[in-house]
Amino acid sequence: MTSPLAIAHRAGNSLAGLRGAVEIGADVVEADIHHYRGTLEVRHLKTMGPLPFLWDKWELVPASIPRLGLTELLRAADAGATFMLDLKGRSAAVGVEVVTLLHEEVPDRPVVVCSRHWPSIEPFAGVPWVRTVLSARNRAELAMLRKTVRSRSTYGVSVHRTLLNNGVVAELHESVDVVMTWPVNDTQALHQVLSAGVTGVISDETAILREVISQR
Repeated sequence: MTSPLAIAHRAGNSLAGLRGAVEIGADVVEADIHHYRGTLEVRHLKTMGPLPFLWDKWELVPASIPRLGLTELLRAADAGATFMLDLKGRSAAVGVEVVTLLHEEVPDRPVVVCSRHWPSIEPFAGVPWVRTVLSARNRAELAMLRKTVRSRSTYGVSVHRTLLNNGVVAELHESVDVVMTWPVNDTQALHQVLSAGVTGVISDETAILREVISQR
């Protein structure tokens, strides 16, 4: 069985997080990408339309705070860092802008690109150094995912942990190389997903990522 990937969840959303993920030896550094007013921003926080705030669940911050750009993130990364760029929103324009930037900044450097809005990753078809991942957060998305991977070539899938069991993981592995899941933030959850056959562990916790790495 292939050793599971240790994927640092949202670590790429800040330069400090990027450095920390690289230091512990994470295989992949995940970053959330928004296409906003003609720029590619790295953040998980969402805009509030005309209101001058960014938000996520219980977090609310002024929209005027400094925002990390994808260009800055790519230039700050060590050549050995592999990113998983999670494309946010429902506009396919984000995929077009990201693939253009990757060609300009890091041509031929391996990158993973994922999204719950699958049209966003269509612009990466035929780019040999980009691996695409289809994501599913709810049962409706998972049902569509299970059908889609049977006829669509893709490197992997990323499925919320609550949706997975041994049978689903085994079925997905018939069509893709890597089955990732999130959130895996405690030892019990880690043991559950590994025993189910998951081959990509997405975690916010340094201790969990270290444990995944140590099991090789």
